[in-house]
Amino acid sequence: MRKDKKEGRYGRIYRQLEKLLEPHDNPLSAMATIAAVLHNKMDYFFWTGFYLLDDKGELMVGPYQGTVACIKLARDTGVCWSAINRGETVIVPDVHKFPGHIACNSKTNSEIVIPVKDENGKITGVLDVDSRDFNSFDEIDREGLEKIVHLIS
Repeated sequence: MRKDKKEGRYGRIYRQLEKLLEPHDNPLSAMATIAAVLHNKMDYFFWTGFYLLDDKGELMVGPYQGTVACIKLARDTGVCWSAINRGETVIVPDVHKFPGHIACNSKTNSEIVIPVKDENGKITGVLDVDSRDFNSFDEIDREGLEKIVHLIS
């Protein structure tokens, strides 16, 4: 997708989600809505969803759209844990070259993971987006998705 088209789409999605999520006081419902909108509006998103840290520190699947997901992600392994441990968005152009990548679906070739933080700045989970294509995600995706994730808290 061209840069200008992608930026415009993220802008429209953000404005749509602002309206859909106002007012809300349930982060899980917001995540479900965000996953559904993103998955249906971004044609290169193959799997779109959230993994959430539970009270035991386990990373468990939350609301998502796409193929069946891994229920629990092994601690400190894969792209999702990498984003949590670094405290920042991780973009992986080729998941097959990422050490410790967790392959919930063998059709995934690239991935972006954005940490989700509560109102106090504590990481509570991640937004995980997979694509069947290599090199699908860039800085426009990072900026757009980070802005959207802020709508949760």
